[in-house]
Formats: sequence, C-alpha cells, structure tokens
Amino acid sequence: MSALNELKRRLRPGQVYRRRDLARWSNAVDRHLRQLVDEGRLEKVSGGVYMAPRKTRFGSAPASPEKLVEAFLGDDRFLMISPNAYNGLGVGTTQLYNEPVVYNRKRHGRMELDGRAYDFRRRPAFPAKLSEEVLLVDLLHNLDRLAEDQAAVLPRALARARRMDRPRLAKAVRDYDSARVRRLLEPVLEDAPQPLAA
Repeated sequence: MSALNELKRRLRPGQVYRRRDLARWSNAVDRHLRQLVDEGRLEKVSGGVYMAPRKTRFGSAPASPEKLVEAFLGDDRFLMISPNAYNGLGVGTTQLYNEPVVYNRKRHGRMELDGRAYDFRRRPAFPAKLSEEVLLVDLLHNLDRLAEDQAAVLPRALARARRMDRPRLAKAVRDYDSARVRRLLEPVLEDAPQPLAA
C-alpha cells in the first residue's frame, strides 16, 4: 500500500489533525497534504491544522469547536466559554457575542479556525469544566469587557451569587484564581465553609 493510501485510510470524518500527527503515516507529508486538500479529503483550518470533512446531505459538516481547539493547541487542557452563556444567569445581560473565549496555557490572541474567530487567553489557572458558578466568576472577571452597563449588571450578579451553593462558588473562585473576583465576592462568601485562600 502506498504511503498516500495509508494516510487516506487513517483519516476519520469529522476529526481534526495536526500536521505532525499525519507525518507519522506519510513519507512526504507536505506533498500528501496538498493532494488530500486538492481532493477534498482534508480541509486546512489553520496553520498546520487540518480537518477530515464529514459529509451530510446538506454538504460538509464543520468539526466541533472543541476538536478544533484541541488540535490547534495540541493540548486538551483548556476551558471554552461563550459570553452568550452569561445571558442564562439572569443578571441582565442580553448581548450576543461571536467569539468564544478559550482559557489555556499556551496561546494568547484572536485566532481564526475553520472560518470562526476564537479569543485565546493564556492563564496560569482556570477550572477544568464549566459550571454555573464558574460562569458567574467569569462574568465578574470580564465585567469591563461586556457591552452592557456594568453598574446595572454587578449588583444583579452579586445577588445571583448569594443564591448559589457557597462551597461550589468558593471553589470556582479558587480555581479561577482572580484577585478581582475574590474581592468582589468576599462579602458573599464570608459564611462559606471553605476559605478563599488557596
């Protein structure tokens, strides 16, 4: 079997690959990548990142944002948050945002993957998964970036925090490691069984 055919055999629809991942199945990776892109078997989504398109009756389906980001970073340690999710907290936010925020340990800046913009923010610490408490902490941390009136959102956000599970909220603050949020939520968490200090 030729190296190109071996590479084709390894591709899975909907999966995202880094160039270096594909190089182990090819003896001429750059030439093979060009051929596969020309044939429509791969799509280049960013520098060194390719997607094997998944065909549907409506055409090619995009890869999941999580797969794109993981391949782009070469790391599965990241937290992706859409600022649109703030609207579900009931604190008066109503704006719609186009860019998901990706907290990670490697990249910083706005990047485009498969035609969609992502706001990568390098942070030394961030929670492993998104919860309601983490979302509220993130909103407070990014209050000055919101399109809404901060003076109106802040008291509603603090009132929402008072109705949350305090130990889980305290853990979200610790995991997020933001001095600004710690100061804002300190009065709310005074009765929490766990201290805010790490």
